[in-house]
Amino acid sequence: MAQLPISTVLEELRGLARALRTVFDLSSKERRESELLDKTAQPGFWEQDEAQHISRELAHLQELKEEWRRVSENLANLEALAELLAEESDLELTSEFYEAAAAFEKEIEERQTRLLLDGEFDENNAILSVHAGAGGLDSQDWAEMMLRMYLRWSERRRFQAQVLDIQDDGEAGIKSATVMVKGPYAFGYLRAEVGVHRLVRISPFDAAKRRHTSFGSVQVAPELPDDAAIVIRPEDLKLDTFRASGAGGQYVNMTDSAIRITHIPTGIIVACQDQRSQHANRQVAMTVLRAKLFERQQRERQEQLESLQGEKKEIGWSSQIRSYVLHPYLMIKDHRTGYEVGNVQAVLDGDLDPFIFAYLRWSKSL
Repeated sequence: MAQLPISTVLEELRGLARALRTVFDLSSKERRESELLDKTAQPGFWEQDEAQHISRELAHLQELKEEWRRVSENLANLEALAELLAEESDLELTSEFYEAAAAFEKEIEERQTRLLLDGEFDENNAILSVHAGAGGLDSQDWAEMMLRMYLRWSERRRFQAQVLDIQDDGEAGIKSATVMVKGPYAFGYLRAEVGVHRLVRISPFDAAKRRHTSFGSVQVAPELPDDAAIVIRPEDLKLDTFRASGAGGQYVNMTDSAIRITHIPTGIIVACQDQRSQHANRQVAMTVLRAKLFERQQRERQEQLESLQGEKKEIGWSSQIRSYVLHPYLMIKDHRTGYEVGNVQAVLDGDLDPFIFAYLRWSKSL
C-alpha cells in the first residue's frame, strides 16, 4: 500500500469502510437496540427468564456500535492527515500516514470478521461431526479424508481439536467421527461447513479404475454455556460402557471406560472414548448431547419457519453444499456461494478459510 499515491490509498480505505458498513448494517442494529431497550424498560423485566439473554444481546450491540464509531474516527483522522500532506509535503507525516493506513486496513479486516461472526453462539467452541453417506467404502474413505481436512484446518488456526469418538470400518475409512474444536469463534467459522460434501474421483477400491461419486455430511453444534436452557431428564438417558475400538493412537486413546449415551425421546446417540476415566468420558458425552439437542431444536425451528417440517434430506445429490472434483479435472466449488478453486490439495490439507469467509459474506446478503 505504501507504494501507491496517498489519494489512491485513501480511496481504497474508504471503499473498505463502505463495505464494512454494509456488513455492519448500522440501521438494523440501531432498530434492534431500540427494541431491546423498550423491553428492558417494561415493569418486571429483570424478573423474566429472558432478561439475561436480552442483556447480553444489548451489550453486544452497544459494543459493535462503539467499534463502528472508532472505525469512523480512525478514517477521519487519516483523511485529515491526507489533507495536510496535500498542502505541504513532509517525510515524517508521510511515513505516519502509510503506517496508519496499513494499521487501518488490518483493523477493517478484523472488524469485518467480527461482524460476520455475530451469531448468538459464534464465539463458542464447536462440536463437529462427520458422517459417511451414500457410496460404500469410497464414502467411508471420504469421511476420513474430511476428518483429516478439519483437523488440519484446526492446526492452521491454532485451535485445539480433540477427537471424542470415532467409528472406523474394518475395511476402509470411518463411518463417523465427533471432534471438539476449541478456539475463538470456532462455531462461527465451522457452521459454514454444515451440509453434504460430494467427492468425485477415480476410486482406489475399484480394480477397473472407474470414476465414483462419494458423499459425506458435516454437522456442527456450539459448546453451550452452563445457563443454556437445555433440559435433560435422567430417566430419558440410557448409558452404556464399552472399550474404545477406534483408530487407537492415530486419533483416540485406547481405554476400557468409553461411554455411549442414548437420549431415548429423540434417539440421539453420543459417545466419548478420548478421556482416561469413565467419569470424564461421561461429562464430555453430556456436553456433546446438550449441543446436539440444541442443534436439533434450532433445526426444527428453522424447518417450521420455512414450512418444511418433516422433510428429511438424504446424504446424497439433493442436499450437497460443495463438490470436490479430483477427476477428470481438479476443482472444488461451493454451490451456495459459487466460490471455487483449482488447488484441490491445499483445501484437503485444511485451507478452508476462503470458502468459510465466502459463505459468511453470502449468508449476510440473504
